[in-house]
Amino acid sequence: MAQYLTSIYILSFDDNVWDVILNPSLFVLVLSSALIVAAGYIINAFYDFEKDSINKPSKTAIDNLVSKKTKLSVYFLFNIIAVVISFAVSFRAALFMFLYAFGIWIYSHKLKRITFVGNIVASILAITPFFAIFLYYKHISELIVLHASYLYLLILIRELLKDMQSYKGDLIFGYMTIPVRYSLYVSRVLISALVLLALIPGYLLTRFPEVGSMDVYFHFSLGVLFVFLVGLWSLKGLKWSLFQYNIIKFLILAGVFSIALVPYS
Repeated sequence: MAQYLTSIYILSFDDNVWDVILNPSLFVLVLSSALIVAAGYIINAFYDFEKDSINKPSKTAIDNLVSKKTKLSVYFLFNIIAVVISFAVSFRAALFMFLYAFGIWIYSHKLKRITFVGNIVASILAITPFFAIFLYYKHISELIVLHASYLYLLILIRELLKDMQSYKGDLIFGYMTIPVRYSLYVSRVLISALVLLALIPGYLLTRFPEVGSMDVYFHFSLGVLFVFLVGLWSLKGLKWSLFQYNIIKFLILAGVFSIALVPYS
């Protein structure tokens, strides 16, 4: 949805809506991205099974219904299909998808255990499908860079909040996340700094007339971030950490659908 909305309202200047929706090359890129992201969730859960058995016991109980062999088979199948069908767009598209799949694997296997590096890489991988669309349309602008920066910072905040929730399992199985290596206090300081940093592109985006009615979303999200920052220090504990995590997830999801508020013209 995010890729199609970005294509329709931000990147495809000359096409009408149906030309974008029925574009076979764009459909292949979106489908390939979806398959690789789905495969990424599978392999990430595969490597995190022991940790999740502590942090998310109900989730791992469901995961146990599927064998490891089946999980890996589906993982490889999704990645292979994604890369192969990308050749229908171009060799560069196929190479992009291959590197994206490899990046998710190396993150799940190695990088996520490295303090802060795992958070940065996870956030980059989360917005990588957007770059596939940018490369396809061969278009970049100051507005797009600011929007991508704002989205990236929200995702990075979400990743740090997720580490706070999974503190117990990370500590037991040696995941050197920021809460484990330093403290929950340091995590809150870092999240606070990222929230303040996010206010900059968020505010600048409200100054662009091109965003049209989407400035309502940015004004709203800046207010929510301010309230979030207050709650981060005054409301502590696992229950509130989950609530704060869901607030950021809501802002990310709302931001995706708010792209439709950008004037099509």
